[in-house]
Amino acid sequence: MKGEKNDFEVEISTEGKEKSSATSADLEKEESASKGKKSKVKDLKADLKEKEAEIKALNDTLLRSQAEFENYKKRITKEKSDLLKYANEELVKEVLRTVDNLEMAIEHAREANQSDSITEGVEIILKHLLQSLERFGVNGFTAVGEKFDPNRHEAVIQVESADHEPNTVIAESQKGYFLRDRLLRPSLVTVTKMPPDESEE
Repeated sequence: MKGEKNDFEVEISTEGKEKSSATSADLEKEESASKGKKSKVKDLKADLKEKEAEIKALNDTLLRSQAEFENYKKRITKEKSDLLKYANEELVKEVLRTVDNLEMAIEHAREANQSDSITEGVEIILKHLLQSLERFGVNGFTAVGEKFDPNRHEAVIQVESADHEPNTVIAESQKGYFLRDRLLRPSLVTVTKMPPDESEE
């Protein structure tokens, strides 16, 4: 009986060791699997973060491209509009030379006290020509008496004058014109300057 008991105890002890060994191996496998899953999750998170960054970069590029395209469309629309508005600019400049000649002819006739029918006819022609130009957006402007403005006037003569403020336009040798909101040509003007102080002399 005693011998049988010992054999039984040895058998239980062996089974216990086998179970213990099996449990340890299972735990190692589970730990290894858990580590593998964690590593995969970590890799997936890194990939996701990378893809999100790529998507953000592509989205930014798309938004920039859309904005650039919209600006391009606006620029082309404006250029087309300007082309239509100012297409006759060179032609109008040539016509204004005729206007200048007609105005000079009328002025000379008045200075010579010639108010005949020919002068009156020229005045009528000039009036109709200016009206036609106005219909196409051409308008003249007066410079005499104004302060000199380099954006509208071109000074060809500068004279000393104690009767006017410095930089005052006192004469106009050629009238200035606008084509709609654009300066077609500046006025050619005579501008005053301060005379030298007599006390300094």
